[in-house]
Amino acid sequence: MMFKNKTIVLTGASGGIGSAIAKALSDEGAILILTSRERDMLDELNHKLGGQHHCLMADLTTQEGLSDLVNLCRQFESGIDMLINNAGLSDFSLLENIEADRIERLVTTNLISPMLVCQALMPLLKAQHQARIINIGSTFGSIGFPGFSVYCGSKFGLRGFSEALRRELMDSSVAVYYFAPRATNTAINNNNVVMMNKELKTTMDEPEVVAAKLISFLRRHSDINFYLGWPEKLFVRINSVLPQLVDKSIFKQLATIKRYL
Repeated sequence: MMFKNKTIVLTGASGGIGSAIAKALSDEGAILILTSRERDMLDELNHKLGGQHHCLMADLTTQEGLSDLVNLCRQFESGIDMLINNAGLSDFSLLENIEADRIERLVTTNLISPMLVCQALMPLLKAQHQARIINIGSTFGSIGFPGFSVYCGSKFGLRGFSEALRRELMDSSVAVYYFAPRATNTAINNNNVVMMNKELKTTMDEPEVVAAKLISFLRRHSDINFYLGWPEKLFVRINSVLPQLVDKSIFKQLATIKRYL
């Protein structure tokens, strides 16, 4: 796929991965609609990218935010070529220690909001000769990991939604893809997560690496899902057929994990 002059909606644009994706797409000549809840961070990002993109401060978990996004996208005569659902939250906690409203907000942001954004923009995407939806998931959307039960639940759901929607749209002009980074060095991970990953020797990619892999993935036409990193790709496959082997591996790490919770 060529990105030059393609109009792309990117949610969560001001975050670590989001800003790296925005830069990579801008460098490729894309026209970006950048959304975030943080106005100052959006403006700063757009300034760094030359100021030629379109910013929308909106909470896409609300109907008002969705309406603002649709209204902005309708202003583009050439239409919307791609939607990248990247906005996300995480929480490293035992389930019993997470407040109910935090659970609700995390699931709404990571799962319900991408569903509603897809639904809201579907008429505009279907109007194109060819359009794409890319949902940014996680390795933890395929492997349940202690301390991330709510996050895993939301990303497992996003993966299932992506698969079902892809099949639902197979007879249309809209293709759906699922892209799953592994641990990434961004502010979504608190210090405890970073220290735990170091002790467990878990690789954390830089956001720029994730963005470059996404661009490479989107250039290809053969893959519908992408899992970033080794041995994470292997663990995803093993977990799908022999989850008890992954259980044993994680159990050996459980005491270490719980020290950081």
